Amino acid sequence: MATYHFEIDETFDVPRNKVFALFADHRSFGKLLGAPVKRIKDSNQADPNGLGSVRRLGIGPIGLEETITSFEPDLLIEYTITSLSPIRNHRGRIRFEDTPEGHTRVRYRISFDDIVPFTGKLLSAGLEKAIRRGIGQVPKLA
Repeated sequence: MATYHFEIDETFDVPRNKVFALFADHRSFGKLLGAPVKRIKDSNQADPNGLGSVRRLGIGPIGLEETITSFEPDLLIEYTITSLSPIRNHRGRIRFEDTPEGHTRVRYRISFDDIVPFTGKLLSAGLEKAIRRGIGQVPKLA
């Protein structure tokens, strides 16, 4: 079992609260990823997409469920896969910061362990490519 991780660091000329809202809302997060995403369990906090909420990514039996494990409005979202998956110990962390120029910096880090040897490298590369492509849409969607 090997561990994989990558980090995407992007800056946008869009207010932080608008960028955060794109990532926090499960449906708009799906638009960023280019995959259907549906909230299947509401958070018990003020924001139904917040701490403890569960979202389903994908279609039918090939979908995954992710649970929000940390949620600080306009600052941080962390999540983990909580359904059966071809990977283990998956952690997603998205941090939002203001830059001195008044822009929004997004640092998105994912780490996981593969179960089947040599599959993690392919999965990591594909996932990173999809997220980079999606994050590029932030200015258009915000």
